[in-house]
Amino acid sequence: MVRQENQRALLGKALEDLVTRARSGKPLCRIGLMAAGGEHPQKEFLCAAAAAMREDAALIVTGVGPRPVDPLPAGMEWIETGCDGGELAAAMEKALDEGRIQGAVALHYPFPLGVTTVGRVTTPGTGAPMFVASSTGMSAAHRQEAMLRNAVLGVAVAKSLGICRPSLGVLNLDAAPQVLRALTRMVEKGYALNLGQSARSDGGSLLRGNDLLRGTVDVCVTDTLTGNVLMKLFSAFTSGGLYETTGWGYGPSAGEGWNKVVSIVSRASGAPVMANALAYTAAAVRGNLPQMVAEELRLARAAGLDDELAAFAKTDAAPAETVQAPPAEPTDEEIHGIDVLDLEQAVRCLWKEKIYAEAAMGCTGPVVKLASANVDKARTLLAAAGYI
Repeated sequence: MVRQENQRALLGKALEDLVTRARSGKPLCRIGLMAAGGEHPQKEFLCAAAAAMREDAALIVTGVGPRPVDPLPAGMEWIETGCDGGELAAAMEKALDEGRIQGAVALHYPFPLGVTTVGRVTTPGTGAPMFVASSTGMSAAHRQEAMLRNAVLGVAVAKSLGICRPSLGVLNLDAAPQVLRALTRMVEKGYALNLGQSARSDGGSLLRGNDLLRGTVDVCVTDTLTGNVLMKLFSAFTSGGLYETTGWGYGPSAGEGWNKVVSIVSRASGAPVMANALAYTAAAVRGNLPQMVAEELRLARAAGLDDELAAFAKTDAAPAETVQAPPAEPTDEEIHGIDVLDLEQAVRCLWKEKIYAEAAMGCTGPVVKLASANVDKARTLLAAAGYI
């Protein structure tokens, strides 16, 4: 008798899923929501679930945590646990492994090295959405390698949301010129990457703060720590940091060989951000994000991704060469586009060829100062050495 009742319940659930899918035009998607441990009342989680399910009739939110006192929104499911973080995480993992949920939104998740998340913000200048690759986790231990991988992973996440040819720029940080040169070489070898352009007068694919405010590209590539700060600034600048009001959260997880879609929100995320995070996660699940990541990595590897990563590793391991500076002379010209991490080596490269040069920091980033008579030769030398 009990078995028959279970079978009827399963059949009823299957029929309900079919009806929901037919009405919405989307495949049914169950997303878990870690509903404990935040800095706001538990009703924020319930409001987020209700808002997300109102917008998407084929989305079912499954709360994970202590059973709330307030009634659940219509259609919401619940996995009851205690308040302990380990218990919450274990229940969410079990639901993912058993297929009870297809993705999850969590306040914390210990991603392994190689897995990172791609956040999404609303840019205040134009209201345009922008992916921030990345915002939590770490795709690699070293910045250059991580940022190059983040570019590929960010494109994959954007494609999973239906953006066929997302534009991409690299935030003007340490290592950004190196990463951009690597991406440019990959494009030259056939990688179909759409390098966007800065809105500043000098253009280029290195992004400035103005570009972030205006959302001039679909995907902004950065390192994780910088991305995390950007997410907080964009999400909570109207509240002084106490309550994240806008954006889609810190995004779904992506990495080589990683088959889960786990998104991150912060303890300060309010109901609007959590609702968007649930929708973002459902879209990534429906867009087959893990398969999209595997395909994007395949395309990048065909255009030399592994060679570029190996070159970064070789550069990190190379000892600095000791070179004596030539006699000083007036420096009335500048060469731009050199990464700050390479600045001293670039200067030594010129010293080695008897060209006097100085390392400096200009308004737009690091520069090499030198005499105008030596500019052409210096550019040739620096380009040959891979500094510009």
